[in-house]
Amino acid sequence: MSATRKDDAPAIALEAALKPTSSSIDLSSHLIVRGYDFNKSQPIDYFNLLRSYSTMGFQATNFGQACQQVDTMLETDSIIFLGYTSNMVSSGCRDIIRYLCQHKLIHALVTTAGGVEEDFIKCLAPTYVGEFTLNGQQLRANGINRIGNLLVPNDNYCKFEDWLMPILDRIVNENLNNCILTPSKLIEILGQEINNEESIYYWCSKNSIPVFCPAITDGSLGDMLYFHSYRKPGLKIDILEDLKKINNLAVHAKSTGMLILGGGIVKHHICNANLMRNGADYSVYINTGMEYDGSDSGASPDEAVSWGKIRSAAKPVKVHGDATLIFPLIVAQTFAQYVQRKASTNSSD
Repeated sequence: MSATRKDDAPAIALEAALKPTSSSIDLSSHLIVRGYDFNKSQPIDYFNLLRSYSTMGFQATNFGQACQQVDTMLETDSIIFLGYTSNMVSSGCRDIIRYLCQHKLIHALVTTAGGVEEDFIKCLAPTYVGEFTLNGQQLRANGINRIGNLLVPNDNYCKFEDWLMPILDRIVNENLNNCILTPSKLIEILGQEINNEESIYYWCSKNSIPVFCPAITDGSLGDMLYFHSYRKPGLKIDILEDLKKINNLAVHAKSTGMLILGGGIVKHHICNANLMRNGADYSVYINTGMEYDGSDSGASPDEAVSWGKIRSAAKPVKVHGDATLIFPLIVAQTFAQYVQRKASTNSSD
């Protein structure tokens, strides 16, 4: 190979750096990157600000695509499965979920034991905002539990026990010969008993929205069931009947949507139910999980397509981020707009 002359170096570098764009790739169908113009809107139009995320790029664009997925779920009257981990109920997202159930915007919930108990506990005593950096030893010595930067006094769980145990006693007394409940039926009963409009499960009970909790024993609620099994034996929890119920809900649906906050069992339980119908039509994941370790929590929507849990023709979206930041904004941009449009239509009739 002949040596390159020094005088040729700029020309070679220029050719390498400024490679011509091929006309074989048509970019005209792609959106042009644009952000929100604060000069053109006074006061700030937050609806259009969030709508501009679609052309912002990165996770903002994923946010915009997620909103489109949710809007399509609503427009097509899809059966919508909402899944969320317990920390969502510990946080203020509890009130967002409650809103969705109050207005019958969701058809089924899937959560963990913590996602159930934290709702009832908040009806009995408050959770507080603290700091991520608070010392664990000091908190333990003072009977305070930390969930991220949230603080839950241990007394709250004592109040939960005082409220729950008499209800479990009554359930056993009224069903001495056949005291078998599904998790969804138990949660429905507790939703009736709490009788508090701030509760997610009050509204689920009132609006006949099933709440599936396949790991109902994995939390304080499970602790209470454990203690109660010695105090007054007899109650049995039937998870198989709930499995049939959620799977059949998916199988018989004309179309389905999955909206999943976090990962773990709530994510897979919804995905697996939709496998029974050859996949969900619309899907939105919101989590911080990564797929490099092979976990289902971090798995991308495309992995679910490979299993048949999301349909091959679907356009699922994963928004990488903290759901406490993202989920309320998605609800504001989609479900809340839907409720307002319906209210406006009804008032004009």
